[in-house]
Amino acid sequence: MPTPTQGEPEEGFTPSGRGAPSGDSGSRFARGKVYAVTVAAALGGLLFGFDTSVINGAVNSIQSTFALDSSVLGLTVAITLLGCATGAWFAGQLADVWGRRPVMVLAACLFVISSIGSGFAFAVWDLMAWRVIGGLAIGIASVIAPAYIGEIAPARLRGALSSLQQLAITLGIFLALLSDAGLARFAGGASNELWWGLDAWRWMLLLGVVPAIVYGVLSLRIPESPQFLIRRGRKEDALAVIANVTGAADPEQRYAEISSSIEDQRRSSYRDLRGPAFGLHPILWIGIGMAAFQQLVGINAIFYYSTTLWQSVGFSQEDSFTTSVITATINVLLTLVAIFFVDRVGRKKLLLAGSAGMFLGLVAAATAFAQASGTGDNISLPEPWGAVALVGANLFVICFAATWGPVMWVVLGEVFPNKMRGVALGVATAFNWIFNFLVTLLFPILSAAVGLGFVYAGFAFFAALSFWFVKALLPEFSGMELEDKSKLERRQA
Repeated sequence: MPTPTQGEPEEGFTPSGRGAPSGDSGSRFARGKVYAVTVAAALGGLLFGFDTSVINGAVNSIQSTFALDSSVLGLTVAITLLGCATGAWFAGQLADVWGRRPVMVLAACLFVISSIGSGFAFAVWDLMAWRVIGGLAIGIASVIAPAYIGEIAPARLRGALSSLQQLAITLGIFLALLSDAGLARFAGGASNELWWGLDAWRWMLLLGVVPAIVYGVLSLRIPESPQFLIRRGRKEDALAVIANVTGAADPEQRYAEISSSIEDQRRSSYRDLRGPAFGLHPILWIGIGMAAFQQLVGINAIFYYSTTLWQSVGFSQEDSFTTSVITATINVLLTLVAIFFVDRVGRKKLLLAGSAGMFLGLVAAATAFAQASGTGDNISLPEPWGAVALVGANLFVICFAATWGPVMWVVLGEVFPNKMRGVALGVATAFNWIFNFLVTLLFPILSAAVGLGFVYAGFAFFAALSFWFVKALLPEFSGMELEDKSKLERRQA
């Protein structure tokens, strides 16, 4: 999609802030603008959460419709993650070439195509292909939202606004589970015909078209990030965004700071990622580590066995939809906690507290599962270990949702220097999806081979390791503009 040429103002904005309100009303005006554009960008996270979760309500019907064995069904579900990794890897480069806004529109288009194709799939290979396309869209959205929000938000609000990405993801998960439950109950079962000769499970997948269209339309209405505009030499457009959206007191000074941090006007490339630490820049290793630990603590494995945990303390399998929606609701509420505290407490303190809490919860779950009998979905836990497992798992989910879930995206959006942010964020996010895929793929294999107790003990080990990683290596950038951070990094180098 074409971007405005040099000299054409961004739609809805006036160069150098002319026409914007001044004084206190101007501050409120700028804050309202930055909230609005952040929410629009974060809707990519809603699609991210919706598309990755909507398959849950359809999976059994897909298996029966296409007569799949468990291995093929697992690949059909997990193949999206490979698309996610690929989309994330290239998203940063595309964003530096085309701009942040056109890449959001691309993601929305891919979401629409994937939803329609998946809903009308006639064979399993056909469904897999559409799910890979959906994965590309998810990967792109997972990179572009934190990159854009990190660049558009002022330092005093950046943590909270960047956390909206995770809030949108949790809302997407909630809406997907809620819509799955509603459609299945309305049709009398996910495999039953609903409207126009289509089964309910197909409507579950088709419903993703609605938020995708909303995201695409809103993406066309938001401005480009100042960093991209400056790199393209579009000074007047950049000043308009700086004045009218970020609310900078001195737009010219802010423009000069961003220009200085970029160092040159060429777009970033993978060459910028090179460094002395095993061939990569040290800050990239920090980003990759953050992305990897968020998955290695086992959040997806916990959700994989959530139904078993509920059953172990007396809930029936028929209540699985309801309990899943309740869990998703808790996820949303605790993300709001992170939004409230991330700028007040700081990234490091939240992450350290989260790592400690996750470790305690995982140790409790590992100890309980070590007492389990049975395999797969048919495990049973003697008293009182069912309750211990449930408390431990929920403590883990609470600590993850309030810390590592949202704060990891905040860190990735701000930790990289301007000159490499696009490509570095793409690489780090790709590793997040790769480790997501590996944990999802290996969890049932390792559970059968060594038992759930040892697997959850492994997750606890990574939670403890994440504490050390954050304490020893992660810098604290709360309250700093991205350009101030770049200056600090150059002095330290």
